[in-house]
Amino acid sequence: MAWFLYLLECSDGSFYAGITNRLPERIEAHNSGLGARYTRGRGPVKLLASKEYLDRSSASKAEALIKRMPRHKKLDFFD
Repeated sequence: MAWFLYLLECSDGSFYAGITNRLPERIEAHNSGLGARYTRGRGPVKLLASKEYLDRSSASKAEALIKRMPRHKKLDFFD
C-alpha cells in the first residue's frame, strides 16, 4: 500500500505537513474539521504538494525531515 507525504497551506498562510495512505479522504477530513488539531481552526486547507512512498516508515521519516526544514525550503523538497 502506498503512503503519501503531503504539504497543505492553511487559510492563515501557514504550512502543515502530514502522511496518509488515503490522500483525498485526508484532505477532506482536514477541511471538515476532523483532521489534525493544527488545521481545525485554520481551514479550509489547500494541497500544495504530495510525494508517494512505498511504506509508512519511509513516509514518516520524510515527514520528520520536512518538519525540521525552514518554510522556504519545504516546497522544494517535493521537486
